[in-house]
Amino acid sequence: MTKSVKAVYPGTFDPLTLGHVNIIARSAQMFGEVILAVAHAHHKKTLFTLSERIELAQRSLRDYPNVTVMGFDGLVKDFALKEGAAVMVRGVRSVTDFDYESQLAGMNRLLAPGIETIFLTPEPQFQSLSSTLIREISALGGDVSSWVSPPVASALKGKHLS
Repeated sequence: MTKSVKAVYPGTFDPLTLGHVNIIARSAQMFGEVILAVAHAHHKKTLFTLSERIELAQRSLRDYPNVTVMGFDGLVKDFALKEGAAVMVRGVRSVTDFDYESQLAGMNRLLAPGIETIFLTPEPQFQSLSSTLIREISALGGDVSSWVSPPVASALKGKHLS
């Protein structure tokens, strides 16, 4: 275990799923501090605003004292360097994810050679989860409470009822 190391787990988290929480929980056991870095995501049309995604993540991660939730804009390597992180955590569910994430890791290594990227796979019950699928199921009236925290489930219902 590398308890003195600070790690960053970046993503859009629109919304945060229990698959994300699984990666966070395991990262929190490995590293002294984990920052869940919630991206502004200019390139995506998100269901939740940046401040809503940060608040939902904070409410969902209260049981992890060494996890901090922060928003960021711009390159994740700049955020990680500014925060003094030595590791970037990425979750991969499939070979497709791995191909994309390995390209990002390679580019981040070129941009910030001092930051290592590690890949974690979620527990099997979370392997098929994605924020996109959760948003779609919820929008169509499906129950997503088995795959997201109670605050996220409630927020999704609120978005789709209004």
